[in-house]
Amino acid sequence: MSGLSQNTNNPLIIGRFGSVYGVKGWLKIHSYTRPSDNILLYAPWLLKLNDGWQEINIEESRTQGQKLFVKILGVNSPEKASEYVNCNIAINSEKLPKLKKDEYYWKDLVGLSVQNQSNLHLGAVSEIIETGANDVFVVKGSIRGNERILIPLIMDLYIKNIDLDNGVIHVDWIIEE
Repeated sequence: MSGLSQNTNNPLIIGRFGSVYGVKGWLKIHSYTRPSDNILLYAPWLLKLNDGWQEINIEESRTQGQKLFVKILGVNSPEKASEYVNCNIAINSEKLPKLKKDEYYWKDLVGLSVQNQSNLHLGAVSEIIETGANDVFVVKGSIRGNERILIPLIMDLYIKNIDLDNGVIHVDWIIEE
């Protein structure tokens, strides 16, 4: 395992280690990237171990159908690999590619305030649900208390503007009183 990472102020979790695989120290990984094998494009990975972020490097990786497996450099037994089971995998946010205009990372949208066309504060984005057809904002915490408001993430129809600088998403959404 490498030493502590020098710049871990803004780690972004991109996956999690699953179970040990085989007798040579391989681990299954659960990727939060889309497509899932994009997780393999990032290096080094950061793991929170012993109250600090530590860098690890991947020696080998492979896919088997939809499943991803990695072998961590220096981990050569199932016993050693088991120390990583259920650990989150993170990277420095600075490692993310720059996006084009009007493209956003989910991490930047969660927590933003949501206002409708009447400047009524509907709440804040608490999470984003991936549905297949289109993603959906889950808005909580204001006009309806803890009740969820689900707003499809369809630009120009329901989502009129995303203003990251001011932390506001403007939507065309009517709330029934």
